[in-house]
Amino acid sequence: MDAPRPTKDRARSLRRTMSLPEVLLWRVLKGRKMEGLHFRKQHPVGPYVLDFYCDARKLAVEVDGGSHGFGDRPDRDDRRDAWLAERGIRTWRLPASLVLRSVDDAARTIWARLEEED
Repeated sequence: MDAPRPTKDRARSLRRTMSLPEVLLWRVLKGRKMEGLHFRKQHPVGPYVLDFYCDARKLAVEVDGGSHGFGDRPDRDDRRDAWLAERGIRTWRLPASLVLRSVDDAARTIWARLEEED
């Protein structure tokens, strides 16, 4: 799925300025491949940039900080997830606090859910 140039440029910038939880999770995801599954970081899709994306499973993994629970953010996240779902992409959300507490537990959560789907 393609993305407009501004979204691609934003993704490129976000790859250089990832949050600490994103960096920690990326270190685990990039080094561990399960049955050939490959994750991309800060992947542009349409008007959005996905924290992590597995094309083989059409799966977006989002690391959500505390701001995702306040103001209009939950509604924006719902609209974004619905837009992605219309294009066959599922979204899994992990709290940034889980990643910071134990990046290994966060990664195990992702791998376990992927294994459940097999």
